[in-house]
Amino acid sequence: MDTTSGTGRLNHCSPRRFYLQLLPVFVLLTWGIYAMIRVWALGLNQTHMNNVYGFALWIWADLAIIALGGGAFFTGLLRYILGKKELTAIINFAVLVGVICYGSAMLILALDVGQPLRFWFIYWHANVHSMLTEVAFCLTVYFVILNIEFLPVLLENPKLRRIPFLKHLGHNTHAIMGLFAGIGVFLSFFHQGSLGGMTGVLYGRPFAYREGVLIWPWTFFLYTWSAAAAGPCFTLLTMKLTELVSGRKLVPDRVVDLLARIAGWMILSYTVAKTIDTVYWAGTTTVAAGFSWTRFYSENALFHGYWILVLEIIVCGLVPGLILVSEKGRIKKGLLFLSVVLVVVGICINRWTLVMQTVAMPVLPFEKWSLYLPSWQEVATTLIPLCSGIILVALSYRYLVLFPEENQLN
Repeated sequence: MDTTSGTGRLNHCSPRRFYLQLLPVFVLLTWGIYAMIRVWALGLNQTHMNNVYGFALWIWADLAIIALGGGAFFTGLLRYILGKKELTAIINFAVLVGVICYGSAMLILALDVGQPLRFWFIYWHANVHSMLTEVAFCLTVYFVILNIEFLPVLLENPKLRRIPFLKHLGHNTHAIMGLFAGIGVFLSFFHQGSLGGMTGVLYGRPFAYREGVLIWPWTFFLYTWSAAAAGPCFTLLTMKLTELVSGRKLVPDRVVDLLARIAGWMILSYTVAKTIDTVYWAGTTTVAAGFSWTRFYSENALFHGYWILVLEIIVCGLVPGLILVSEKGRIKKGLLFLSVVLVVVGICINRWTLVMQTVAMPVLPFEKWSLYLPSWQEVATTLIPLCSGIILVALSYRYLVLFPEENQLN
């Protein structure tokens, strides 16, 4: 691995200019941290959550971020378990994106708990009958594993490599990375699935409730499947944005083509499974619960209309999936990355509906549809992952070797 990639780039941008360009992001991050302190100091009355919306913007952001961070475990599976060595050119960046996403997810959970000083309760007083307990344990352990996977990248910094112990530590960690990748895949399968299973067992919320296989509702598998499909797309999207900002080519076209093709088949197969699930839910599950499926979509088309279903399954599922599995579609870079954006949007919409629409629709005959607008504190704190992600990607790209083949491409 060429360790001169970072140092050779430093001459193109002075530290002063580098940090000045990041200044607006730091300002936005400061706003988010101020809102976070208010939430922790004053409580959840800083939000617009209520008896209807006990789950709101934070939980949606948490589920979406975890799904988009799935690129780390799925790319690791392809690289270390299935032997797709071409993905070495992007695996470091995929792991970094995973670290950012999972770290952000844990921060959001710390906000949503409302009493962050009691975060340890879920570990010490674990409710062994709750899927969320399993999610908390898997998230924590997998976040640690992601940091271990990123450790060799950190130790490739030229200044750190001058220290013999750190140099050998990084080399030896590289040698056993397949083991950590395998553990990460195992943990990701269960925590991604349990997040879906949590919605699928809501008997009192027919919009989310699903029948199951053995002890798992179908949403358990759909969540894992969608994360494996959308995660690589989000990795490709953030990589492309990094290329645009840096003005340099970072990953060979053959690697982008391979990952996009695999993601295309994943999203296409997921869309088929999601369509079957939706048809069965509309024709069987809702009827058995005494509802017509049309009741689950509000007359207020702006928030909870039928367009959500069309956008998620067709526009952001079937269409980009067909483009990504087509060689002609992948050759056109603009079309390829438009498809990647659509997949990312589609998964965010999926998580939005299963959180927000589930609690918005009336269950009892005398209830009405509820609308939800987050407070500025919720918006500001939800921007923390975005701002911190931009800063961490920028610092890592400047000082570390994220893309081993970058120098050969420029």
